[in-house]
Amino acid sequence: MGEDAESPKINHTFLRDYVTEADVISTVEFNQTGDLLATGDKGGRVVIFQRETESKGDPEEVVEAGDSGEYNVYSTFQSHEPDFDYLKSLEIEEKINKIRWLSQQNAAHFLLSTNDKTIKLWKVCERDKRPEGYNLKDEEGRLKDISTITSLQVPVLKPTDLMVEVRPRRVFSNGHTYHVNSISVNSDGETYLSADDLRVNMWHLDITDRSFNIVDIKPANMEDLTEVITAAEFHPHHCHLFVYSSSKGTLRLCDMRASALCDKHAKLFEEPEDPGSRSFFSEIISSVSDVKFSHSGRYLLTRDYLTAKVWDLNMDKGPVETYQVHEYLRSKLCSLYENDCIFDKFECVWNSSDSVIMTGAYNSFFRMFDRETGRGVTLEAWRESSKPRAVLRTRRVYTGGKRRRGDVGVDSLDFTKKILHMAWHPAENIIAIAATNNLYIFQDRVNPEGQ
Repeated sequence: MGEDAESPKINHTFLRDYVTEADVISTVEFNQTGDLLATGDKGGRVVIFQRETESKGDPEEVVEAGDSGEYNVYSTFQSHEPDFDYLKSLEIEEKINKIRWLSQQNAAHFLLSTNDKTIKLWKVCERDKRPEGYNLKDEEGRLKDISTITSLQVPVLKPTDLMVEVRPRRVFSNGHTYHVNSISVNSDGETYLSADDLRVNMWHLDITDRSFNIVDIKPANMEDLTEVITAAEFHPHHCHLFVYSSSKGTLRLCDMRASALCDKHAKLFEEPEDPGSRSFFSEIISSVSDVKFSHSGRYLLTRDYLTAKVWDLNMDKGPVETYQVHEYLRSKLCSLYENDCIFDKFECVWNSSDSVIMTGAYNSFFRMFDRETGRGVTLEAWRESSKPRAVLRTRRVYTGGKRRRGDVGVDSLDFTKKILHMAWHPAENIIAIAATNNLYIFQDRVNPEGQ
């Protein structure tokens, strides 16, 4: 994905003309097969998109056209409602912070969604048949007068229009005092973790009234608080390992085999700070906003304000790779602090083969880095290029030297257009980008194997 590489093409876009705060997308997540894509927004809604199959038409024509199916709306439901904590006189927003899919075990799909306090498990299933011929109910579902029933009949299933049903199966509440920032499903398929600013809890998917606290960094005196937990994730293959990041830029790998309460980490990943480059903003920009295990489980990908870093689990002295996302903003940190942009939490993701990483930036830009060459490319998600099959052009921010046509000056960047949330298809070069209230789905036609 270098500067000279051909850009991915737009697969599909979902654009809304009127922007309201409730419509702003707050999380994006593919399921394990990539056939379903879920988004959550600040209004507490979850929208699920389904990938259309390629079997509509001549397969040879599909291959020639490079069409691998588009994503269309599959189901929409209200996941969370605004709430109020009467003990603390605190409003609880309905905003969806994270969505995580469970591994599919049967025809139904299951996903977890969370706002600041409450985690919910949802079942998504299809129905194309309905039972008819009840003995005690009429066709409209009303109970019959038993005295009028003179014979018994066997109910039968009759075909009906396909209907997608979404039902709440579990509600996990009262587990967090502070705002939930992460949920992660364990590879054992039975448990998951949830993390807030000071604690990480472990839940069983069948038990809603209690959780087990596995990390607690809350000091006895809150005045002694020096850092908070920013993200947490289970290892993709080893159910006893998980990692959590902090506002100090550190990563702690924990092994639940060593101790049930993981206050003592197995490994600490930290990059030594250069005293000569320390400034007022150093601690703020070093805070890790997201951490992701690679698909292989060997590496960790983190994002702080200015950089994305790759860490090797076998090397805890520092990152093995560092990528500058928007180094040109270092001179703008003072104004970014004043408008609160310096506290934006950018996410980062791996491609299916762990060879390319992706993260977001401002001005509707997002960045991809090829790990083999170290080269990066800047792409833009914007309406004018949102026609299906359009090729995305690479963009460049002008910081000095020879200015090319189409370059964007640092002072011209729009900091209200930020790419914070994204997801990468688990097997193909398909990416989903959330840009405020718009969802873009891009597909790389040139390099379908992700190499």
